[in-house]
Amino acid sequence: MALDVLGRFAILAILWGASFLMVLRVVDGFGWIGAVSIRSLIASALLLIIAKAMRRKLDFSIGYFPFLVLGVTMVAMQLIGLSFAVPRIGTAMTAILVGAIPLFTSVIGRLLGIEQMSRHGIVGLVLGFIGIVLLVGFPSGKVTARFVMGVVVCTVGCIAAAFASNYSKMRMSEVGSWEQVIGAFFFGGVVTAPLLIFVPFHRVPLLGDWFNIALLAALCSSLCYVIYFKLVARLGATKAISVEFLVTVVAVLIGALYLHESISLIQLLGGALVILGCTLILSLFSKHADSR
Repeated sequence: MALDVLGRFAILAILWGASFLMVLRVVDGFGWIGAVSIRSLIASALLLIIAKAMRRKLDFSIGYFPFLVLGVTMVAMQLIGLSFAVPRIGTAMTAILVGAIPLFTSVIGRLLGIEQMSRHGIVGLVLGFIGIVLLVGFPSGKVTARFVMGVVVCTVGCIAAAFASNYSKMRMSEVGSWEQVIGAFFFGGVVTAPLLIFVPFHRVPLLGDWFNIALLAALCSSLCYVIYFKLVARLGATKAISVEFLVTVVAVLIGALYLHESISLIQLLGGALVILGCTLILSLFSKHADSR
């Protein structure tokens, strides 16, 4: 893997890994819908302003529908999953579930006929499924309705993100990464904004809350997704999304060391199986793996 690709992986791992802690703080100020809608609109507007200031030519001639699809799946559903789950199941548990996104991405890619699955891939799929069962079924604390809802919503968001990665590669390979981020986050913010009627802010946001959500939007949305879509165009959806392995490690370390969150040994085993399953599916250890 080229040095520039590894550098981009490192940036995404650090920023997206730290984003789980930032999401926890933003949700406290804006609620789990406000955290998504306002973050998305800020991210889209900020990147558009930067593009205009740089006199960067943007091309949205593909039409609004592909951006709407990305906005609903990659932005609205995925970020709602994260914002809803983090306060309910913790940053570490949420991050481990997010680590399964490459597994979902690979499966969806095969179902859509984009890629083929080897025997190793089938073994990886089975291991990944067992890992998810261990993650969900054997938490360190008591299983409550709140916990189960957090897991379900987060998992749906992860599947949506996996679909979005494949959709971007399949339908938007000729669309620039800046355009994809601006369009997706605009529609993600627009479609979630009406939900504020049903899920209003917890309280009046303070200046610090606005700073946190602006920082989250600028670094973890605008910057990270421009980098990510460039990786998708270069490596393909499944290999690009494998950065979630590193994201999970960073987020779990933050959750354990900074927030003092506890994870059971069985859950750690489940997380390891998910990562092992994904590496088999992605053929990361194969001599014939794509190393573009």
